Amino acid sequence: MPSFTLSLPLWVIALFSLSISACQPISTDAADNKTQNWSCQTQDVPFSYSLCSINAEALTDERYSLKLFWQQPDSTQSLLTFDTLLATLPSNQALNFAMNAGMYNENYAPIGYTIIDGEEIKSLNLKEGGGNFHLLPNGVLWWDKLGNVRITESNTLNKQLNSSKAQPWYATQSGPMLVINNEIHPQFNPDSTSLKIRNGAGVCDDGHIKFVNSDEPVTFYQFASLFKDDLSCPNALFLDGGIASALYAPSIDKHDKKEMGVMIGLVENKD
Repeated sequence: MPSFTLSLPLWVIALFSLSISACQPISTDAADNKTQNWSCQTQDVPFSYSLCSINAEALTDERYSLKLFWQQPDSTQSLLTFDTLLATLPSNQALNFAMNAGMYNENYAPIGYTIIDGEEIKSLNLKEGGGNFHLLPNGVLWWDKLGNVRITESNTLNKQLNSSKAQPWYATQSGPMLVINNEIHPQFNPDSTSLKIRNGAGVCDDGHIKFVNSDEPVTFYQFASLFKDDLSCPNALFLDGGIASALYAPSIDKHDKKEMGVMIGLVENKD
């Protein structure tokens, strides 16, 4: 067969190249773009889950604040829902995403250590007992006034508080810990059949704080493995599960209508 060369005008080649470039996907994964302040996305592997991630450096920017919310302004009435929280935010602030932030009693009051705006709402709970909160070790998600976020096992934090090495401005205690210094909680069973919707938070190697809500029922071991192996979070904390798991993330069309106690959210100042 004879060979031949097909010549195309330069404008045709340029147009074809432009069309190819326009079809390339644009990544929104915070792990792929460390300069991104925050992002929310959904994933299907190893199970279906929603992930909201904050670049820790963003919390040094006055535009962004990671906050805990519980009661309505100038009131002892609990917020209860994301809708009420949204209605009470100042007009110059936007709620980028939010999640339930720990376990609560029948009055929607927190059962673990809670600090909001430097005020201690509930003291550190080191008691033994039943339920997930007391599946020891449990832990505390906390950060100081400079926005340095940590997840610390409760007894360790107690020592740090007593020696003034930790000065939380916000704190929420829950349990169990999911990952402790790169190790999955020792009481989690890989063969467990207890499947529930679960949500939690991790402080991760890539400099992000990651909040996860499973979109399908999973075991504690599966959930902890996600933080350890897939998200590379040396320390992660279970926040709650079942009917208490709630997520507000309008960028991925998530807006749960459940009632809850303390909430955690990323606020952006629009001024």
